[in-house]
Amino acid sequence: MRIGLLTEGGYPYVNGEGGLWCDRLVRGLGQHEFDVYAFSRGEAQEDAGWVPLPPQVRRVRTAPLWTAEDDGVVYGRRARRRFSEHYGELAAALCAAPDAATPAADPATPAADSPAPEADRFTTALHGLAELAHDEGGLVAALRSETAVRALERACRAPGAQRAAREARVQDLLAVAAHLERALRPLSLDWYEEDGLGAVDLCHAAAGGAAALPGLLAHHFLGVPLLLTEYGVRLRTHYLTRPDAPPAVRSLLAAFHSRLAAETYRRAVFVTPGNTHARRWQERCGADRAKLRTVYPGLDATPFAEAGESPQSADPHTLVWAGRVEPAKDLVSLLHAFAAIRAEEPKTRLRIIGGPSGTEGAAYLGHCKALAAQLFPDEAAGPHAVGDNPVSFEEPGGPGSPADACADGAVTVLSSVVEGFPVGLIEAMLCGRATVSTDVGAVVEVIGGTGLVVPPRNPRALAEACVSLLRDPERRARLGAAARARALELFTVEQNISAFHGLYLQIVARTPVRRPALDGAGDPLPFASPAEARIPGHWTDPAPRAVPTWATDAPVPATETAR
Repeated sequence: MRIGLLTEGGYPYVNGEGGLWCDRLVRGLGQHEFDVYAFSRGEAQEDAGWVPLPPQVRRVRTAPLWTAEDDGVVYGRRARRRFSEHYGELAAALCAAPDAATPAADPATPAADSPAPEADRFTTALHGLAELAHDEGGLVAALRSETAVRALERACRAPGAQRAAREARVQDLLAVAAHLERALRPLSLDWYEEDGLGAVDLCHAAAGGAAALPGLLAHHFLGVPLLLTEYGVRLRTHYLTRPDAPPAVRSLLAAFHSRLAAETYRRAVFVTPGNTHARRWQERCGADRAKLRTVYPGLDATPFAEAGESPQSADPHTLVWAGRVEPAKDLVSLLHAFAAIRAEEPKTRLRIIGGPSGTEGAAYLGHCKALAAQLFPDEAAGPHAVGDNPVSFEEPGGPGSPADACADGAVTVLSSVVEGFPVGLIEAMLCGRATVSTDVGAVVEVIGGTGLVVPPRNPRALAEACVSLLRDPERRARLGAAARARALELFTVEQNISAFHGLYLQIVARTPVRRPALDGAGDPLPFASPAEARIPGHWTDPAPRAVPTWATDAPVPATETAR
């Protein structure tokens, strides 16, 4: 089959976020063809280039999200009226009071079977803007126009609008209009044609938000089914950003991203979170529980095989922490816990392996080094000589591999107060090492019963758990063996690829045939499509196929590479 892989700031760019699992997926499914539709996040990312692509990637089309040149399209009177109507409807849906499209109060509450009126209004306006963009050759200038700001202002001042929207100031309206212009840039692309996304059998969006928007339009206009994968819930990320924005800006942008996420969840055949923590967020944000299929990210177990098969190679007096250095990792609590550990086990050492994340991380790393020097001053006598501090800060990528770093320690420690999917813990599990972790994010789901879990921000509990494992080598060995077995069963590349391959087959099997199969001469192949594929029924999920009156000229600038 032919899969359209939709990404934002990830694959196939060298420094793309989350590009590794996409690359492993594409390479692992060599029997299929892939068309990659990618959004870039910056000029530096584009200049860095792409990763080497396997032969099954037949085409790559890219477009920047970080910039958009004025398309120079001048709307006539009818087009201006259409834009004002559709944009006004979109704004009205955002200004309306919350309904079923917004997150439910109880994460266990299932999503509604049919959309709420305002959600349907949002969807109709979104599709209307997309049709207008293709009919007129672009939407960028219109979204930046005074007409857009005026339509947004009318919606905010209309009866029934939310209080925060009614109190929006001019600068708030300008900020919201600018954000909507960036978010709606995918509507102006020329990807939604029969020779574009219409040529694929299914769209696989590697993230929500902008990456999923082309999949929504391909589904609506071309009947292409959509699979959505979210290893980080985009709506949750939006809620955690812009804390200092004015209330009107936060309210309107939250409404936009909430309705876009709800529409994506509603239209997708399946939604695949990377863990139960993300799955709960998706349910809270409107995803139907019946569509959810948890697919864990896969790690290559080969580099960890040697360490996993020789647990006796670990230093029985060494603790290892690995990851990005930032305040959320709470290394301060770890250092205080290590002070208590040293009081009980003086020979113990702590290796902190990781680089800082941005300027904030660099400042935090400096603070942690200063704290370590204060807690563990160099001693002229005792188990360590002068200048031999028991805490070492090491940059990643030094001598040895990540497997070597995990293998050197008897216990791997995670001290985070906020955590998504703890890849570092899985690496330690593949090495057969016992772990001590804080109860955050998906940690308990990953660890199961193969490690010790303590409350976050509790140095005493962290220290007691580490000491108990340092003093009991047999228990460490049992937990390490169980952890390796669990990781090999659940968190390998092979299980990830197998899960997605099965979902691809399920989706295609329940999707009606949209185009005839042709032979080498271009003639229809008799009996190429089974008769059952044209029989309506619940298993086929037939959707009316709208045929838009799109113009074929003046596409928005984008790049395409055919392989």
